[in-house]
Amino acid sequence: LRLVAVLKAILEGEKAAVLKRDHHLPLSFHRRQEELKFSLGLQRLQHRIREIQALQDGSTASLQLNVRDPQLKSEANHPESELPPLILEAVKELELAKQQVLKRIQIWKRQQQLAGNGALFEENLAPLQKRCESLVEVYFQLHQQVMAVSADLGAELLPRLLERFNEVLSSLVKR
Repeated sequence: LRLVAVLKAILEGEKAAVLKRDHHLPLSFHRRQEELKFSLGLQRLQHRIREIQALQDGSTASLQLNVRDPQLKSEANHPESELPPLILEAVKELELAKQQVLKRIQIWKRQQQLAGNGALFEENLAPLQKRCESLVEVYFQLHQQVMAVSADLGAELLPRLLERFNEVLSSLVKR
């Protein structure tokens, strides 16, 4: 972890030096950097979904073992207690990814407005559409996992999660 921290500090220093010298990097660099951040966020989110699935599968397997051998019940780990924080973190990452998509949509809208005044405008909507579709796909996977473990979440947490899910989807559709 120290090595990663040192390398990160070195790279940030180099980026600051380049920005200081050139005052700004080309727009394509910023767009590529933004795209990489979004892809990384989606990968983290998919990893969280797999962790939730593994916990769910693990709790099902331990429940089956507990039914067969009551002595193992006391020795079994309780993955249900790890589930709510993991789901909350996944929903938080989903909301961050949604913010990135909405920011990119806002930038596209602004570029479209400026094109009316003669500015260059890239009309290709494919990257933006791909980003939205990827986010919605991950959204439905996470929603499906939450509904599958809804009995373990409790009556208090589930409505809050569903409300956050609805807010994510409705803001994407509206914008």
